[in-house]
Amino acid sequence: MATKPKATTIRVSVKTRDRIAALAKKAGEPMTAIIDQAIREMEKKHRWQRVAEQMEETRQEDPQAWAEYLAESELVHGPPPRSSRIAPEWEGLITFPEERDEGDSGRNLAR
Repeated sequence: MATKPKATTIRVSVKTRDRIAALAKKAGEPMTAIIDQAIREMEKKHRWQRVAEQMEETRQEDPQAWAEYLAESELVHGPPPRSSRIAPEWEGLITFPEERDEGDSGRNLAR
């Protein structure tokens, strides 16, 4: 026989409770599921913020280690794309306005 998980009560404003209820209704889920999801998202956000902070610390405090990381990353993932604005498979097929030479129409599709 499954036991019911322990529960407790937390105080939130009526406005917050109403917002949670509206999200729960829209998602067709219980309010606790909405709160659990929000907590998971916040934990994920904080985890990635910490990763970014640690990478920045390494970049600033240990340039040699940072260069080694970038070199290893390029070996694993390949060189970075020329532009992060389009998918890699479109690289070289489209020229953006800031990359055009005089008289270039921007369409390199005939290659």
